[in-house]
This record gives sequence, C-alpha cells and structure tokens, in this order.
Amino acid sequence: MRAFWQPHRIVLVALALGLAVWAALTMRWGWIPRYAPLALEGMWRTIWLLGLSVGIGFALAVPLGLAQAAGPWWLAAPARAFCTVIRGTPLLLQIWLVYYGLGSLFPQYPWIRQSELWPILRQAWPYALVALSLSFAGYEGEVMRGAFKSVPAGQLTAARAFGFSRVATFRRVWLPQGLARALPTLGGETILQLKATPLVATITVIEIYAVASRVRQDTFIIYEPLLLLALAYLALAGVIALGFRWLERRMVRGLH
Repeated sequence: MRAFWQPHRIVLVALALGLAVWAALTMRWGWIPRYAPLALEGMWRTIWLLGLSVGIGFALAVPLGLAQAAGPWWLAAPARAFCTVIRGTPLLLQIWLVYYGLGSLFPQYPWIRQSELWPILRQAWPYALVALSLSFAGYEGEVMRGAFKSVPAGQLTAARAFGFSRVATFRRVWLPQGLARALPTLGGETILQLKATPLVATITVIEIYAVASRVRQDTFIIYEPLLLLALAYLALAGVIALGFRWLERRMVRGLH
C-alpha cells in the first residue's frame, strides 16, 4: 500500500479530485434525474451486448484459429478468408450490411413475420449482436491461430504418448496453453470491443452512447453528458482489465 502513495501518484489523485470538485460546482447537472432511468437502461444494454458478443465471438474464434493452425486446407481456407474479410472491412459497414441486409430480407417472407421469432427479429439489437460477434470472432480467430501455433509441438506429442485422445489433448493441453498465451491480447481486444459498441447506435439501438446523444439533442448540453459517458467507459474498461489480470494469474497458476 505504501508503494502506491508515491509523489507523482499523490499529485494525480489531487488533480483528479480537484477536477471532480470543479465539475460538480461549475457544470450543469440538473438533467441527470430526468435521464437517469434511460442511462441505466443504456448502460445495461451496453454491458450485455459486450458480454454476449465477446462470448459468442470467442466460441467462434476457437474453431477458426484451430482450423488455420492445424486444419486441412478445406477448413483453413474458409477460416482464413473469413478473418481476412472481417479484419479488412470497417465494423460500421458490417453492422449496416447485417441490419439493412438481413433486416430488410426477413420481412419479405410471411412465414417469418407470422412466426414467434418476429417480435425479436423486427428489433435492431439482434443484428447488432450478430455483427459485433462476427467482428470479434474475425479478430480473435487470428489471435487464437497464433496462440495455438505457439504451443510447443513436443507437449502435444507427449500428451499423445500418454494415451490422450485428440479431444483430450486439445481440451487438457492445447486449449489451456493457447488461451494462457492469448489472454493479454484478448483483454485488450475486449476493451476495443467495448469502444466499438457505440456504433450500434447508428441502427437505433439505445445503449449508453445513444443516451448521451439524446441528452445533447434534447437539452443542448454538450460537455456534461460526454464527460459522464467517458467516465462510464473508463469504469467498464477498468473492470475488464482487472478481470483479465485475475484470469491471467489463475491460468498461470493452473499451468504450473
């Protein structure tokens, strides 16, 4: 604890407290009670969009990386093409293609409009989730390819020599070691995914950025909602960074 209270850190804490007091006393905050429920709803939507897209994207990234690292050409080529297309095109374009493509295609089929899924498919968030998940999968597929290739081949050979099946070798040796090597990059990519979520506001998904934009449009107050928006993203990014550091420590201990 004593190591934390170094002179430069004390100065930074004092500056932060000074800025907070100055903002509280000089800026306009009267709009907060009116928009607080919408802001909480937008924050929750940002969090679950991020969590689901990262979870789904990583579940797709593992086979994408494995196919490129050790799969036959007829699996490696499509996986490489998918990752190349995703990484080579803007996420905003991908969101629009999914929303204005699938979103405009489904209403043409009466059996879809009359199905139980139509109340969901008519909303914007499923298309945002699909686009965010595919984007994360494309980037993390390359990360996992490198992570799988970085695992020493001798460890895989030793696992097979002990009688492990291919599935057991992957589950108990290859995946844990590849994941441990990829975790620092995955943490950074998850924070980048958080910063990408405001793009879904372009297809009418009301998340935390869209709430700040609405406050700005309704009240003509510019800096205050943007300042709170920046603090919200900083808080979420900090939680993500701490979570991945905890995972890294656990993974390192588990591999020893």
